[in-house]
Amino acid sequence: MEEAKVTEVPHLERRVGKRKEPMAILKTKLSRSLSCSMPRVKTTLTGLFPVVLWLPKYKLKEYIWGDLMSGLVIGIILVPQAIAYCLLAGVDPIYGLYTSFFANIIYFFMGTSRHVSVGIFSLMSLMVGQVVDREVYMAGFDLDDTKADGILNVTGDSDSSAVNLTMGAFGMECGKECYAISIAAAMTFLVGIYQVLMAVFRLGFVSVYLSAPMLDGFATGASFTILTVQAKYLLGLKIPRHQGYGTVVVTWINIFSNIQNTNYCDLITSAICISVLVVGKELQERYKDRLKIPLPTELVVVAIATLASHFGDFHGQYDSNVSGAIPTGFIPPKVPSFGLMPRLAFDAIPLAVISFAFTVSLSEMFAKKNGYTVRPNQEMMAIAFCNIIPSFFHCFTTSAALAKTMVKDSTGCQTQVSSIVSAFVVLLVLLFFAPLFYSLQKCVLACIIIVSLRGALRKFRDVPSKWRISKMDAVVWMVTMSASALISVEMGLVVGVVFSMLCIIFQTQKPKVSLLGQVHDTAHYEDMEEYENLISLPKVKIFRFQAPLYYANKDFFLKSLYKAVGLEPFLEMTRKRKAEKKAETLAVKEAERANKTNGEVKVGLGTRELDLHTIILDCSAMPFIDSTGMQTFKGILKDYKEVGVTVLLASCNTTVIDSLRQGSFFGKADKDMENLSFYTVHAAVRFANDRAASTSELYIPVPRELPSCRFSIQP
Repeated sequence: MEEAKVTEVPHLERRVGKRKEPMAILKTKLSRSLSCSMPRVKTTLTGLFPVVLWLPKYKLKEYIWGDLMSGLVIGIILVPQAIAYCLLAGVDPIYGLYTSFFANIIYFFMGTSRHVSVGIFSLMSLMVGQVVDREVYMAGFDLDDTKADGILNVTGDSDSSAVNLTMGAFGMECGKECYAISIAAAMTFLVGIYQVLMAVFRLGFVSVYLSAPMLDGFATGASFTILTVQAKYLLGLKIPRHQGYGTVVVTWINIFSNIQNTNYCDLITSAICISVLVVGKELQERYKDRLKIPLPTELVVVAIATLASHFGDFHGQYDSNVSGAIPTGFIPPKVPSFGLMPRLAFDAIPLAVISFAFTVSLSEMFAKKNGYTVRPNQEMMAIAFCNIIPSFFHCFTTSAALAKTMVKDSTGCQTQVSSIVSAFVVLLVLLFFAPLFYSLQKCVLACIIIVSLRGALRKFRDVPSKWRISKMDAVVWMVTMSASALISVEMGLVVGVVFSMLCIIFQTQKPKVSLLGQVHDTAHYEDMEEYENLISLPKVKIFRFQAPLYYANKDFFLKSLYKAVGLEPFLEMTRKRKAEKKAETLAVKEAERANKTNGEVKVGLGTRELDLHTIILDCSAMPFIDSTGMQTFKGILKDYKEVGVTVLLASCNTTVIDSLRQGSFFGKADKDMENLSFYTVHAAVRFANDRAASTSELYIPVPRELPSCRFSIQP
C-alpha cells in the first residue's frame, strides 16, 4: 500500500493565558455590579423594564389591529379558563380572574417576548392545588362540603366541623376559602423569590436538566392526574381530593365506589358540553387556515350552560354543584403570610423551576419563529415578579401557557400591547359581569379543563415514533409520565430529572468503541465495523473510545481495549512468567540427567511473536478525562511497555492534554510529549511504522523457537 501523502503537522506551541486570581475576578464583578452612575442606572432600569425601549417605537397603524384582535380573543378565552382552573388550584373563582389580570399587566412591563401569554396554567394550578388541599386538610377543614359514604380514606380522619383559624398576618378570623388563598399566595410569593434568586445568581442553567422528552412526559402524566381530579365533577360526586401518593389510583377507586351517587343532571350536562367543545376544537383545527380568529367555543358553552342552569334551577331542583357568588371589584391587598412560608418552602421549588422552564422555552421558541431575540435572564425576572407582586393581591402561581401563546401568534399578535387588551377584558368581568356566573355548574368548568388537555394526552400517539427515533428518549418519556401519574406530580418531576441524568451516565459508562481502519490511499481512518473496504494496518491497532474517560467507565474502557486489540498485558506477562519458570524447571531436570549421562543438554523454549507493536488511542471523541482516566492512561502505557507494545495518543483536545500534563503523563517537563501525543491518527501511524522499521534494523527478530540452552558437563 502506498503511503498517503499528507503535510506533516509541526509541533504547535500553546498560548500561555494569564489566569486572574479568584479574588481579583470577584472584586472586578463586584465593582461593576455595585458601581453607580446615571448611565448605569438608565441601563439597569431599561433592562428591568424593556417596555420603555419598544413602546416609544410602537408602529400604531401596523401593529394595533393585530394586537387588539389577539388581545380580545385571549381575553375571551381567559375568562372561562380562569374560573375553571380555580377548581384545580383549590381556591374560589375570583382569584383566577385576579391572577390573569395582574400577570398580563406585569409581563407587559417586564417581558422581552412579544408573543408569550402569561397567566394561569393547568399544570401550575394542579401543583398549587395539591399543596393547598394538603394544608387545608392538615388545618382541620373538610376538603368538601358534604362527605360521601364509602370513601377510601388513606390519609386519616378529619374533623368535619367548621374550623376558623386566626391568621396572624391578617389579624382576622379566617375560614376555609380565606385559608386556601392564603396558602396559595404565600407559596406564590416564595416561588417568585426563588426565581429572583435564580436570576441574580445566574442559575438559569438548571433548566437544561429538564430535557424535552422529560418535560413532555411530565406534562402528559400531570394531564392524566388533572383528568382524574376533574372526573368527579363530571359525575357530580362529592369526593375530597386524595392527599399523598397514588392520587390517580385512589381517586378512581373512590369514583367507582361511589358511582351509584352520580348526579344525572351533571352527567348529562358534561356529556353535552364535552361533545360541543370537542367538535368546536376539531373544527378549529381542520379549518384554522380559513378562520381568521379562533372559535370562542368555551365562552359560548359557558354562556349557554349558565343560562340553562339559571332558568332551569339545576342547583335547587337537581342538587347540581354551581360556582356560587363571585364578587365584583378587588379585595384589598394583603401581605402574604410569612408564618406559613416555612411549611411551603420545599413545595415552592419545583413550581419555581417548572414555571421558569416553560416560560423561557416558549419565549425562545416564538422569538426564533418570528425573527427576534429574548433575554432568558430577564424572562426569569419577569415571571418572578408576575408571582411576587400578584401574591399581595390574592393570586396564585403563574407561567406561560402554550395553547394561549399559539392563539396569540395565530391571531396576529405583534407586541405585548395585546396583554393589556386581554387584561382589560378580564377587568370588565371583574367589575361588572362576575356575578352573572353564579349559576355556572362546576361540571362545565371541569369539561373546559379536560378538553384543554387533548394536546397533552395526544402525546401517547407519538410514543411509537419516539421509540423509532430514540429508544432512550422514549424510555425517559414513559418513566416520567408513569411516575407523574401514578406516584405524584412532584415526585414525577424528581424521577424524570434523576432518570434522565442516569440515562446520560449509562450512555457514557458503556459507549461505542471501535477499531479503525485506513481509507485506501488517504490519511483518514474510520470504524471497521461500520464501513467496508477499509485497510487494517499490520501490527498497528487503532482504538477509538467515544465518551469521556472517568471513574465510572474506566473498567469498561480497559475491557474494551483488551478485547479489541486481542492482548491483555497482565495475562501476557503471566504467560511469559509461567513459560520462563517452566523452562527453568525443565533446564534443571535436563542438567541433572546430563550429570548422569555426561552429555550435553539442549532445551528448547517455545514462545510466540506478538501480532502488534503499537496501539494508537484515538481521543478525538473523548471530551475530557478525570484523574482516574489519567491514571488509566499511565497504567496502560506502563503495562503494554512491559510486553513490548508502544501506546500512542492521537487527536487529543487541549482539555485532555492539560489533564495529562498535570498528571505528569509525558514525563518531567513534558519531555516525551512529542513521542506520545500526535495531532492526527495518521501522524501517529507514520511515527509507529518509522519507529518499528528503525528498530528492526538493529534488532534480530525472535524466532518461533528460542535459541537452545546449552549446558556443558565436564567429566
